[in-house]
Amino acid sequence: MKASEILSHVDHTLLTPTAAWGEMRRLAEEALRYHTASVCVPPAYIARLRGNFGAELTICTVIGFPLGYDTTAAKCYAARDALKNGADEIDAVINRTDMKNGDFEAVTREIAALKEIAGTHILKIIIEACDLTTEEKIAACRSVTEGGADFIKTSTGFGKSGAAHEDVDLFRAHIGPNVRIKAAGGIRTVEDMEAYLAQGCDRIGASAAVRLLAEQADAEQNEK
Repeated sequence: MKASEILSHVDHTLLTPTAAWGEMRRLAEEALRYHTASVCVPPAYIARLRGNFGAELTICTVIGFPLGYDTTAAKCYAARDALKNGADEIDAVINRTDMKNGDFEAVTREIAALKEIAGTHILKIIIEACDLTTEEKIAACRSVTEGGADFIKTSTGFGKSGAAHEDVDLFRAHIGPNVRIKAAGGIRTVEDMEAYLAQGCDRIGASAAVRLLAEQADAEQNEK
């Protein structure tokens, strides 16, 4: 698979809480140079990135991150604020307390509320699969589908484990036809990225993708 093809599916990610502006600026420059799907950044950097890089940069941000137990009202406020500041896409963490209480209707209602705010903007729902049982993962697939989200996402990258191929297979069997899959967390090699894309994932959340693929991508550009 060409480097450029892989990178077109990558959300070039930097969510470290201590990341400084210089790192964010470099992230954005790399995303534009290598045509990644987006940059995925903390909400605090949205407006500054938009002001410095304009409409050309696709900005994804996180809501309710990484624990997911904010109230729906708090998540909705944060989502509106992120969009007002210039976000293009939202990755929101599912309400894991409701999941563990078996209140799947509440989970669905929250997702629907966030999608109403997102409108035509892409909404990805992070379920943190490593903390859910198989039955809960299936219920999460139903909630993501019925709530109208655009993607189900495996992991925050801050949990005890990240993406797993068996979870992607489970998602594919239980999500609706309009829901896509984002694999994230622990994806550190080119082989990992290729495997998840081959499995049917449409997005990859990774912090190392550009570093791993830059040389190959530059060579491909030089061949044109």
